[in-house]
Amino acid sequence: MEGGRVLMVLLLWLLVGLAGSSPPPEPVVCDYAYGSGTSGCTVSNAYGSFPDRTACRAADATFPRTEEELVAAVAAAAAAKRKVKVATKHSHSFPKLACPGGNDGAIISTARLNRTVSVDAAKGLMTVESGMVLRDLIQAAAAKGLALPHSPYWSGLTVGGLLATGAHGSSLKGKGGAVHEYVVGMRIVTPAPASQGFAVVRELGARDPDLDAAKVSLGVLGVVSQVTLALEPMFKRSVTFVTCDDSDLAEQATKWGNLHEFGDMAWLPEQRKVIYRKDDRVPVTSAGDGLNDYIAFRSNPTAALITARVTEDLLEKNANAIARCKAAHKMVSSFETVAYGFTNDGHLFTGYPVVGFQHRIQASGACVNSPEDMLLTSCPWDPRTRGLHFYSNAYSIALSKVSAFIADMKQLRERSPLAFCGIDAKMGMLLRYVKASSAYLGKSEDSIDFDITYYRSYTRGEPNPHSDVLDELQQMALRKYGAIPHWGKNRNFAFEGVIDKYPKADKFLEVKSRYDADGIFSSEWSDQVLGISGSPIIVEKGCAIEGLCVCSEHLHCAPEQGYYCRPGKVYTEARVCSFQPN
Repeated sequence: MEGGRVLMVLLLWLLVGLAGSSPPPEPVVCDYAYGSGTSGCTVSNAYGSFPDRTACRAADATFPRTEEELVAAVAAAAAAKRKVKVATKHSHSFPKLACPGGNDGAIISTARLNRTVSVDAAKGLMTVESGMVLRDLIQAAAAKGLALPHSPYWSGLTVGGLLATGAHGSSLKGKGGAVHEYVVGMRIVTPAPASQGFAVVRELGARDPDLDAAKVSLGVLGVVSQVTLALEPMFKRSVTFVTCDDSDLAEQATKWGNLHEFGDMAWLPEQRKVIYRKDDRVPVTSAGDGLNDYIAFRSNPTAALITARVTEDLLEKNANAIARCKAAHKMVSSFETVAYGFTNDGHLFTGYPVVGFQHRIQASGACVNSPEDMLLTSCPWDPRTRGLHFYSNAYSIALSKVSAFIADMKQLRERSPLAFCGIDAKMGMLLRYVKASSAYLGKSEDSIDFDITYYRSYTRGEPNPHSDVLDELQQMALRKYGAIPHWGKNRNFAFEGVIDKYPKADKFLEVKSRYDADGIFSSEWSDQVLGISGSPIIVEKGCAIEGLCVCSEHLHCAPEQGYYCRPGKVYTEARVCSFQPN
């Protein structure tokens, strides 16, 4: 009961929606500053921890403000043949995308490349610098009467960052819900021979085949300087959330994306419910000035975050999971009561549908854009507060295989229903539609992206009583159903052999060899996932507990704590760390 009360107190703070919030910490922190650069740097992500929990270091970092300064930074690294990686303003990727490796590499931050270059309202074209945050892009477009047709739901990503990882919303209509499908031009700075000054700016147009490599590139081709996007005249959307039982989810999942342009589903497996999002465009003349201010993206009092995390630790480590399930039920019910943060006029929710302009509905992220308040409040995952700490797994399964996967997942739920309470506590498994892409590292066929967020311990190697079920679920998706992991999420083992799932991978690698022959922008991690050398799997004691490997012997789990390597319960080819008391 106490755990439920504490979580409800946190929820009340979320519902109030604090006006202030300390902005997230800088992902690049350096010891010394000189001119426009720094030295002795560490690089992290917004969550304060990479999958392997190791620190990422770099010898120095530069923060260019212009394309000329960007070219100079790339040229300096190329002339010295030093590894260099790009860091964004908030760095929301879980894997080590921004880590050059070793201690001698360099970082180029795009945080100050954040301006609008040009807008052609008549042609519906907008060019921005790659460091511009999504929130600012959609607001600037709206000021000119334009709208970015689709975007991720979190507005704190940068344009360059979301393109590098193929970030997307949810849609099968038109070109689909991925932002890279609306890229029609790009300027990218790449290494070059000494005769060309060690760096060049490549300008790619809509018909340039290399654009299909550059618009989802993992940052291994160079640094994107500017992006030109094809926008649409401003329109409105009508949003209604409907909660139903999940008895026909396998059938509905194959249909919903064709019924609603921006439709998605949040599946609550333990509660046997699905929250269907009916979301379609309506004429711009439709009445309504609705706003999406999603509750989980609002600021929180630091004290409440710390208390909630202590409670979550206790609930997650309780093997019977009853209290955790009750808390999850209360959280879901409360979110539903307040329409998940949607309002009809920017202040109050009076009923569905919520109708509003595209830029007010498509994404949210109130906690990221606030003045400093000495950390009295923050985003829920701010590592300085030791509040929420979680895994984020996301993988796309071909639409033709989705029904069978859902059926298998239901079988797994019947075997271990309480193990799914942790998913329900994070508002369920989000199902978003992703359309087949021409991008070489984009999806090759229409798919559903299954996005799962769940508890992660702050202590390395600490097992969770129910992680075996969640690991079996992911192995089932990846191995049995050929799922493709999201480039910006997931743990190491999900990326083993991933490049073989991309039919056009050879075309991407050919462009990579032309743009960066010396591998200046490559790292150990990127070489591993692209199949160039090595493996993302890290085999060591307890590696399966951390998601760094799939266990093949008990030592990869935590046998001293009663966790042994066992077959999966439904997908018996899986190998997971299961708790087996004496």
